[in-house]
Amino acid sequence: MRKYRNGEIWAFEQETTVTRDGSDVVLGLDGGTTSTVCVCMPLIPFSDQLPDPLPVLARAVSGCSNHNSVGETAARETLEQVMAEALSKSGSNQSAVRAVCLAVSGVNHPTDQQRVLNWLREIFPSHVKLFVQNDALAALASGTMGELHGCVLIAGTGTIAYGFTEDGKEARAAGAGPILGDWGSGYGIAAQALTAIVRAHDGRGPQTILTSSILHELDLSSPDELIGWTYADPSWARIAALVPVVVTCAEAGDEVAHKILLDSAEELSESVKAVVRRLGLCGEDGKGSFPLVMVGGVLEANKMWDIGKEVVKRILKDYPGAHPIRPKVEPAVGAALLALNLFMKESKGSLKS
Repeated sequence: MRKYRNGEIWAFEQETTVTRDGSDVVLGLDGGTTSTVCVCMPLIPFSDQLPDPLPVLARAVSGCSNHNSVGETAARETLEQVMAEALSKSGSNQSAVRAVCLAVSGVNHPTDQQRVLNWLREIFPSHVKLFVQNDALAALASGTMGELHGCVLIAGTGTIAYGFTEDGKEARAAGAGPILGDWGSGYGIAAQALTAIVRAHDGRGPQTILTSSILHELDLSSPDELIGWTYADPSWARIAALVPVVVTCAEAGDEVAHKILLDSAEELSESVKAVVRRLGLCGEDGKGSFPLVMVGGVLEANKMWDIGKEVVKRILKDYPGAHPIRPKVEPAVGAALLALNLFMKESKGSLKS
């Protein structure tokens, strides 16, 4: 199903909701740290050409499903709720489901996968194909349109690089959270900026316009007040929301902000390179082609100081065969396409045997 156009894998620009026709369905779920999205799509043979626009029967949204954040019971309730809502909106029910791809944050180890699979088996009968992975999988699939091959770099509030080979090998880098150093993430960038302000204030670091800009953004009058503001609610997303201010300061020529962004681009590119090396995605000569899916607000090309562009430049220097992709469909749709591919491939394998 992978198609190349002008050196990049291409994706459809939109999907559309269609009327239920009584056919079987697949479910794709993307669960991040803030919300969980479930998409229901019909089980149709796409062959070599995906329909344009993609036929989406229904879409449902719920809260966080990361068991590390909300606990296992709450995570399960959220996932059950969002799947039930998507099926209800599509006019379907559990008996119509043929495959489920559940990609949620917090699934970081085979024991996590098995625990979720065991739970899903309590909901769906044995003939339903189930695939459980980290939410990075859905992000990758949104760029490759359901194919498991290549590397995805996610850089939003947090960051992770995740890669898959066509023969089933996988590897990841970063994604360990802010305490263990998600440098290059929105949280990492903003936290370094806050640290730079404190260092400048007490004479341990150079002066920076980050001080006046961030204090103005937060309606604070002194760097001393940053301590109270930060620890009053040290949530990752609240800190990460300051990234646009850091970018603006870098564009204005502030050397401290500029260095923070350069260091972050280096960290992000190194995460991707680590995955590419471990999986051999670049081939023996280091020039083999592979899709590189770029996801997350930190990588969006909406500023003069383009972090995503800087990351790609550093990756291409070592791996010229990387094909950057900015997905045109949301991760939950990618997960649904992956569920469809999984079902089709396993069905063909059963027929051959």
